[in-house]
Amino acid sequence: MLGKFIMIKIENTKYFALLRELNTSEKLIELGFGELQNMSFTEDEKFYFLPFQLLSQGFERMMKAYICLGHYQKYGKFPEGTYLRNKLGHDLEKLLDEIVNNYYFDYTRPQFELDNKFLQTNLDLKELLSILSDFGRFARYYNFDLITGSSKENTDTEESWKAFEAKILDSEDYEKLADLNFNHEVYQKISTYIVTIFERFVSALSRQFIFNCLGQEAKALSVANFFDFGKLYEQDFGRKDYRYQTTKYKETPKNLHKRTILDEIQRKVNSTYKSRKVLKSEYDKDWPFYEDEVIIECRESHWCVVTINGFDYALNGSAKSRYKLESPHDAGMTILGVSLSDFISMAMKL
Repeated sequence: MLGKFIMIKIENTKYFALLRELNTSEKLIELGFGELQNMSFTEDEKFYFLPFQLLSQGFERMMKAYICLGHYQKYGKFPEGTYLRNKLGHDLEKLLDEIVNNYYFDYTRPQFELDNKFLQTNLDLKELLSILSDFGRFARYYNFDLITGSSKENTDTEESWKAFEAKILDSEDYEKLADLNFNHEVYQKISTYIVTIFERFVSALSRQFIFNCLGQEAKALSVANFFDFGKLYEQDFGRKDYRYQTTKYKETPKNLHKRTILDEIQRKVNSTYKSRKVLKSEYDKDWPFYEDEVIIECRESHWCVVTINGFDYALNGSAKSRYKLESPHDAGMTILGVSLSDFISMAMKL
């Protein structure tokens, strides 16, 4: 099917312009994912504006670059500026519909059918793209429009986003919110759910690049941009920690405690310190740590600690407060979205 498309080499200036756009969009998207993962219910007021700005810009730029390459692959030329500006604008749903209807090509593998179905039928993706579209078109200056009494159409995208978040939670999650040991897991669940949807979306588009559906030049462009997204499959979604790229994560001091000889003596001789090694190979549920073995410890039947590669981390909130330890989640030692509740329970039972 792809053989009938016109093949003309892209001139250098336009090629490098596309390279810059794809590079920019990938960075914006990854930073947006990182800012979603940075959010916590401990914040008095979550700062939604930053991930909204990053993701709305990143998705728009990626899809417009994709459409340019798809149009070039089919017709041997790039679209007119009015096509992107006037017909498609900043509407992310409209951009995706344009891709699916005109530039989403079958590469004759089972994964294509899965990706195509997801892009066309997933209601959560449509709702999230709609919220980000509203932000890009109307809501960036929502407060100023409110202040000045502007008659311009506007919408409070934060409220729409919070309503989406609320749909993800169940009664057990609301119970966790009241528990210092588990409340951080609630936003992990939300951010993992949303990032997973967006990863599916981006990877479905990225595979068009790496499977040569958009031409050799597009495939070459993907080597530096979106190639890693194109290699994400079912077992990979929601597992990557994007926070390390964000300024907030880089600048937050990490209070890591490397175990000392005295710590080891305490563990061995103090009768109120109970510990146990746990191996991934012996654990029959979803393993939350990047390392394959950890040591859990309960001190005085109250403070739960986990040792990973010779460093202590706080398993529960009371240990974090008492010993000023990082949680394994904040230190980037656990897979986001996988609960540590089992390990806290095992430690308490020691």
